[in-house]
Amino acid sequence: MLEYSHQFTTASDHQEELKSARTEFLKEDREKMRDPEPCRTKLTEDTEELTDLMEESEESEELSEAEEKHHENPGEKPLSRSKTKKTFLKKRRVKKSLTCSQCGKSFTTKQHLDVHMRIHTGEKPFTCDLCGTSFTDTGRLKRHMRVHTGEKPFTCDLCGTSFTDTGRLKRHMRVHTGEKPFTCDLCGTSFTDTGRLKRHMRVHTGEKPFTCDLCGKSFTQRAHLKGHMRIHTGERPYACNQCRKTFTQSPHLKEHMKIHTGEKPYMCDQCEKRFTYKHELTIHTRIHTGEKPYACDQCGKRFVSGSHLKNHLTVHTKEKPHSCSDCGKSFSLLQSLKGHQKIHTGEKSYMCFECKKTFISANCLKLHQRIHTGEKPYKCSHCDKRFSQSASLRKHETIHSREKPHTCDQCGKSFAFKNHLKIHKKIHAAEKPDQRSLRLL
Repeated sequence: MLEYSHQFTTASDHQEELKSARTEFLKEDREKMRDPEPCRTKLTEDTEELTDLMEESEESEELSEAEEKHHENPGEKPLSRSKTKKTFLKKRRVKKSLTCSQCGKSFTTKQHLDVHMRIHTGEKPFTCDLCGTSFTDTGRLKRHMRVHTGEKPFTCDLCGTSFTDTGRLKRHMRVHTGEKPFTCDLCGTSFTDTGRLKRHMRVHTGEKPFTCDLCGKSFTQRAHLKGHMRIHTGERPYACNQCRKTFTQSPHLKEHMKIHTGEKPYMCDQCEKRFTYKHELTIHTRIHTGEKPYACDQCGKRFVSGSHLKNHLTVHTKEKPHSCSDCGKSFSLLQSLKGHQKIHTGEKSYMCFECKKTFISANCLKLHQRIHTGEKPYKCSHCDKRFSQSASLRKHETIHSREKPHTCDQCGKSFAFKNHLKIHKKIHAAEKPDQRSLRLL
């Protein structure tokens, strides 16, 4: 807000300054009334922000009246703009008399109370002729129209980014200044705008006001509910232009694209190994710390991640609810079934940028890339021999342990490797194995 602290020398000068200040004050508040997010980019209406903006506009109108009344008293000494505003705000707090019967919020005019009530009634009388989206006030509708026209009249002088309204530009400027004027009283975290602070407070209160009508799950933000609803509708509007895989949310697509670009922005500060996703780094660091926070309640075995524990639990339940419609093979995890089905479809979405070879899964690609990098992260504890895959290490270690865990249920003969047992069973089934298989036996 503009501050005018100097004293005016004449009554006419004072009148001109008051008119100028009032005009700029009202202009800025009108812009604030147009401050909601565009519905196409973020279909959310922050109703609390709407009430705040209404109050700001209400204050500006009444402040103008207060200035005029002060100017009409010729015997009084002219006041600065800041002093006029401070005096007015003190009186205004006492003046509020109209109270919302739903939430208890107070207003000074019936018009502002009527607009506020639309928050509770859900009334949106102003509708866009182009897309049918409705709004609670004309300011929001006018700014929404810029979504269709593409108009962004407010531009940042520092980086050239343009915005549909001054409110968004002001918030953007805090990116450059680093200003975060809104602070949480409970944990001290600061934010660039009140909307972010209000959403953050729900972390402390546990409030989840947005509930799915289909399954009852609740969310802290309307945008999160919107993304969740796509699980029920099956809508996946975000498609990868490399492999055509689709996603329900834009952030999920952005994360997926790192697989194709080879980007690995997260590095372990212990061994400098890099990862595509942050959660992969988090799990990896537990190798160094020895932390295994996930414990099996059946056998007590511990794991570094929840997904590893989930996979392990199928050992106890032996449940395989996911069956392949092509060959009937069953799997304990849906993810395993999806990976298996690519064998039938021939889909190979993951490509090595070194040799252009393609693979059915990200894990297969990861294992393959070790051929190019020479990475062998699995070391034998007996002879220091290293391997690129954990399965290869386990096979190798049977040489040292002489363990033969795979036993034939027909004759009791044991084998170190499962595939050797399968070949052996052909003898009992009267199937003649090939010469190479006989040599292995």
